[in-house]
Amino acid sequence: MNPQRRALLRAGSLAAALPLTAGAGSAAAASVLPARLPAVPAGTTPEMLASNQAYWQAVAAQYDTTDAVVQLDNAFWGSMARPVLRHYEQQLSMVNRDNAWYARMRFPADFEAARAAAARALGVATDEIVLTRGATEALQVLIAGYNCLQPGDTVLYADIDYDNMITVTRWLQQRRGAQVVSIDIPEPFTHDNVLAAYIAAMERYPTLKLMLLTHVNHRNGMVLPVAEISRLARERGIDVIVDTAHGFGQLDMTIPELQADFAGINLHKWIGAPVGVGAAYIKRGRVADIDPYMGELGGGKAGEDIRTRVHTGTVNFAAYLSLPTALDLHAQIGVANKQARLRLLRNRWVEAARGIDGIEVLASSDPRLTSAIASFRLKGKTSVADNFALSKKLVQEHGIFAVPRDGLASGACVRVTPGIFTPESHLDKLVDALRKVAKG
Repeated sequence: MNPQRRALLRAGSLAAALPLTAGAGSAAAASVLPARLPAVPAGTTPEMLASNQAYWQAVAAQYDTTDAVVQLDNAFWGSMARPVLRHYEQQLSMVNRDNAWYARMRFPADFEAARAAAARALGVATDEIVLTRGATEALQVLIAGYNCLQPGDTVLYADIDYDNMITVTRWLQQRRGAQVVSIDIPEPFTHDNVLAAYIAAMERYPTLKLMLLTHVNHRNGMVLPVAEISRLARERGIDVIVDTAHGFGQLDMTIPELQADFAGINLHKWIGAPVGVGAAYIKRGRVADIDPYMGELGGGKAGEDIRTRVHTGTVNFAAYLSLPTALDLHAQIGVANKQARLRLLRNRWVEAARGIDGIEVLASSDPRLTSAIASFRLKGKTSVADNFALSKKLVQEHGIFAVPRDGLASGACVRVTPGIFTPESHLDKLVDALRKVAKG
């Protein structure tokens, strides 16, 4: 049985037998430290707010950021804002002090409160999610545990999918006897040619049973039309597992809008929770289609409790306790406002870079396909070595940190990701550096 679920069952009997003293900490009772953000004027749209420098400077003031470089790799994980960091530090201190007394007596209820808060933000029922250590763990559980495959069924992934998820998908050939195939997404990508690529794959493989879809890919930031693909897949009896590690939190959406029954979610990237927090979503009624974790049975009928699908062991208590605070700040800023601001920052450098001879920008001008992430490379320089050298040059000669990415069928690239605290001047510095780099 999942240790958190076991703890919940035990906590009830222990709490009845043992007195709880005032010294026992509780995250539920801990004060949430509010951010100091100015009120948004009535009638202000997200697009209007995106260019309000005073507002976003107030948001940026909630974060401690490095001045060692121009930090344009904010897709690895999201920095905690000061209120979240302070809350995390409080909870870490409390857990360290109260130790097993807190962990056994209070944490199960506080953990469930964090789970419920995450479910509300995701737009799903609490029994449809289980908290994990990140999207990777969530997706490994979903892909490896998907038990509806028969030998000879086909499973599909694309070049835009995350490396670790591709690895697990390929493993289904050994684990389930499935035929695992892949497609390459066209570049330059458009809404229509991306959709056509998936439709063609569904027609090409009549035994297709499962597809991995990456909502926002970590290489060039393209937003996949997941809902459209999911609907087409459902009509053909095909399941999809969605990797929304880079989608939820920076795009104005909830999980049901993806039209998929399974999704892996990251809560320490665009939400800004402490590192080590994510979630797996399984639509109610589909839990039995994902294997329990290594023989976990759980309570009730045939392991219908979604929590039996993950067995993390002893967790970082304070990280989960701080999740509601991160979600509160996320809601205070507003995801639609975040998306609009990130799009403005992304477009500031992307549109300028398109006019630089020698620079190839991997990004669409279609807002439907746009996220905070976009990439570039020197024209004709598609090798991994070329783009590692380009990233190194940007750091050493221009003080700009952007990371090389590999895996696209068209070749390697350098990824740029601003955060909501990134000043516009940092994107202007990038553009100036690209002009110099392109000249050689």
